Amino acid sequence: MSIPVSKDNVGRHALLFDLDGTLAPIAATPQQAHVPAETIDVLERLGKVTGGAVAIVSGRPLAQIDALVHPLVLPGAGLHGAQWREPDGTLHEMPVDTAAVARMVESLAPLAERWPGTQLEHKGLSLAFHYRNAPDLEQEVRIAADMAMQPHADRFVLQPGKMVVEIKPRHASKAAAISRLMGMAPFAGRVPVFAGDDLTDEAGFQAVKAIGGVTIKIGEGDSVADWRFPTPAALAGWLALL
Repeated sequence: MSIPVSKDNVGRHALLFDLDGTLAPIAATPQQAHVPAETIDVLERLGKVTGGAVAIVSGRPLAQIDALVHPLVLPGAGLHGAQWREPDGTLHEMPVDTAAVARMVESLAPLAERWPGTQLEHKGLSLAFHYRNAPDLEQEVRIAADMAMQPHADRFVLQPGKMVVEIKPRHASKAAAISRLMGMAPFAGRVPVFAGDDLTDEAGFQAVKAIGGVTIKIGEGDSVADWRFPTPAALAGWLALL
């Protein structure tokens, strides 16, 4: 059975995408990631077909999302929903204790310097401790992130991902971000389609399934998503057909 979205009915859908591992191939570091020009072109054309109902919902800050899909400026959410942009361009941020984020960064930065292959990414309202280039240090990174987060556990929570542990605001989630978008024109009243690749996307899949939408997992691994593509390139190829 094929995915129930086609060139004939895509105009009735709202299209939502994770970024890294979904639109952009996974890179060795966040700074090396890129969205292929062909994919950006497809997103632009899908925006016209859907009346602007195309969004990105990512763990990256909105500024990084914009840089990766330039020249497009799409509605969506950054930092797992701690930031969001409405279709009319209005920007919002959750109230977050940025001083607490800075203290957690201060606690973890010496470890990132001491452990070759790890990288600590300060995102302003959240942080990410990457170990993609040091997979043997996974346990150490996870324990360290948890210890740094615990004094602030009333406001922040760990978010495991692919070769990364993030510390994000407790009430930020891709599920909430997607639900918020689906209440706004031009998304409201459409059937949502959400594609993602990571543990961070599972809550988004559940939210989309709950309202009868289409969920697409990119890559391997267990998932509640109903459909699957092996790579971002395969997803982009399918989107081009729409």
